[in-house]
Amino acid sequence: MLATGVSYRRLEAAGIDALAGRGVHYGSNAGQAAACAGDEVYVVGAANSAGQAVLNLARHARRVTLVVRGESLEASMSQYLVERIRADERIRVLCRTEVVAADGDGHLERLTLSDRHTGATTEVAADWLFVYIGASPRTDWLGGDVVRDDHGFVVTGHDLVTGPRAHGWTLTRPPFALETSLPGVFAAGDVRSDSMKRVASAVGEGSMSVYFVHRYLATI
Repeated sequence: MLATGVSYRRLEAAGIDALAGRGVHYGSNAGQAAACAGDEVYVVGAANSAGQAVLNLARHARRVTLVVRGESLEASMSQYLVERIRADERIRVLCRTEVVAADGDGHLERLTLSDRHTGATTEVAADWLFVYIGASPRTDWLGGDVVRDDHGFVVTGHDLVTGPRAHGWTLTRPPFALETSLPGVFAAGDVRSDSMKRVASAVGEGSMSVYFVHRYLATI
């Protein structure tokens, strides 16, 4: 069973690593959101996870600024989240912008932002930075027998017999749910293509995989 999870991508900016855990965080939780009460908060990212985090953080922070590398939010975020973000006066969106440096004495105090079109930089006061720039499954070690999607996540179950990865399944029987293109090998959690990317879901898939392993063994 493959349950190797993912590695979160790191933000390439001067001073970021030194402040990790001291104002700079990859992802956020309810406790961190409450700790931001009255503070100036920045979020890097443009997918749904970043949008959901911004809305949650805005319930506590003085202001939340969403920093987006692309031209617009609409290109990568669900419309219902875009509409809620645009309607919230506590949220500011900076497109075509990236964080290039972070600084602070023991805790984040300042960020340097760069305009991706002009290259001009601006230093801003910041108490917190939450980063949502995706994750990598790091599945190259699996070789060619286990089919993966374009981002390296393991394709499983029904997706092996329909859609663009249908060529990955070779047996006459259909694959079990969570079974990879290599019969008898199953994947669970974040490493799996199109998974929920949630702890509870990963735990459930792990239990399901054990059940399907037994079903597979009964066929051989």
